[in-house]
Amino acid sequence: MEYFVKEQSIVRKIWGKSDTILFIFGGAAAEFAVNKAVDWLYFTGKLPADPLGRLFSTVSYARRIVFSKEDDALKAIDTITSIHKHVENSRGSSIPDWAYRDVLYMLIHYSIASFELLERKLTDDEKEELFDVFNRMGSRMQLKELPKNYNEWLIARKQHLKENIIKSNYSADLFKQYKKHLGAFRFAVLIEGEILVVPEEVRELLGFRKFSFLSPILPLYKFSKFIKLDGFIKWLILPPLYRKQINELDIY
Repeated sequence: MEYFVKEQSIVRKIWGKSDTILFIFGGAAAEFAVNKAVDWLYFTGKLPADPLGRLFSTVSYARRIVFSKEDDALKAIDTITSIHKHVENSRGSSIPDWAYRDVLYMLIHYSIASFELLERKLTDDEKEELFDVFNRMGSRMQLKELPKNYNEWLIARKQHLKENIIKSNYSADLFKQYKKHLGAFRFAVLIEGEILVVPEEVRELLGFRKFSFLSPILPLYKFSKFIKLDGFIKWLILPPLYRKQINELDIY
């Protein structure tokens, strides 16, 4: 039985490192807050009650798909579809197709941005490979108007950012919940990390400055990985509730 993602794929390397996933998580947390469909995430009440757990579950599902065999990955994708259909039935309306695509596009963008921030630039072929994995997820979910290749995705991504983000009361409340659940210090670290990976449109909408105070620290962090001290640094900044889960994400 083949895997949904080839064992030597760059996608596995990206999603097999906890620090990369943390930046994916952070970037998605910022962009979710300004997505026009964020009210859907508030409908069940789970997001404001446990924003970190809700976002972490989204990232965990994506990671589960990346490392599963074909049949298991397809079942996981179908489970995601089923969960959302249940929410739609409860609310009596449908989640817009563009909102599903937005989440897919976030995973592509933050996978690239996070890996390039911490490791190296991806090649064009690697970006195409990453696009293909998440596009196959979207196809399985029967999403419409998906781009056919990475270059088409770049255009679609820009269009989505132009049309589908807005700062609202939900945005303010969600960041309030992030701070409540993380504490002031970890929340400040989250913001600095988000500045490094969010697209310009999101950064400007949220009023983030261009410079992140994590920028001069990153080389030191990369060196700490070389001498095996990165685990201690992550222990300092990670919420105790999620330390074990996040450390278990390290495969590479």
